[in-house]
Amino acid sequence: MTGVYRTVDVARILGVPAARVRAIVRAGLCQPLRQGRSFQFSFRDLVLMRAAHGLLQAAVPPRRIRTALRELVRQLPPGRPVTGVRIYADGRCVVARSGHRAWHPESGQAVFTFDMRSPGRSAPAHVPAPRPHRRAEAVYWFTRALTLESEDTTAAEDAYRRAIELDPEMGDAYLNLGRLVHEGGDTQEAVHLYQEALNRGPDDAVAHYNLATALEDQGDTVGAVHHYHQSIDLDAELADAHYNLGRLLERLGQRTQALRYLLAYKKLTDNEAG
Repeated sequence: MTGVYRTVDVARILGVPAARVRAIVRAGLCQPLRQGRSFQFSFRDLVLMRAAHGLLQAAVPPRRIRTALRELVRQLPPGRPVTGVRIYADGRCVVARSGHRAWHPESGQAVFTFDMRSPGRSAPAHVPAPRPHRRAEAVYWFTRALTLESEDTTAAEDAYRRAIELDPEMGDAYLNLGRLVHEGGDTQEAVHLYQEALNRGPDDAVAHYNLATALEDQGDTVGAVHHYHQSIDLDAELADAHYNLGRLLERLGQRTQALRYLLAYKKLTDNEAG
């Protein structure tokens, strides 16, 4: 099945509000193409969106979902569609399953399964431990904040702050709250929140990128360059980081290095358009 799906199409297929679809994209859990201000979803994007939505409902941390889905796409052989892979939660972990093989996409480590009901089907090898009440409540407020973002940013900010109160280690709540206050013009608090997100997830490319943009807005060119570099080192396909770094280096007179990143940006966006 091929084609292009709009946000409203994806929302209808998944049975969720369009605001929920846009929020999942803004959280970095799916990266469809853009046509102006609109998203264009491929069938693969639709599959990944469905997986992300289900994993969020299972209280898997968003940063783990983002990493797992990105690594899963990279791990599949060329030409192998992600549609042939079942993606599900096992506790707070993401498991991918294809045929008789199951593994954790984040690490590539195999997962051994068994089934006491029938020889032809598999089930997780262990029953996940019950989640602490506060953690489950924090995830509830986080997912509520995602939905509220396009409707009421103030309410979304309050929901993210509530999630952080309940689970101070929820790095994605700091990251998303930082983005909202940054968009609202408070770069100082945004920098603080992005740094808190990185304290909990130092290998989060999006957090480095967001921190770089906030530092650039504050006039901290050295800090911005550093974190743009960090984001690219962690995710070489983060096109906007290449563009912003190239533009910043060009402004600093480092034309040769600037050209390298601007060409990388062009290559990445040309590939997406193709």
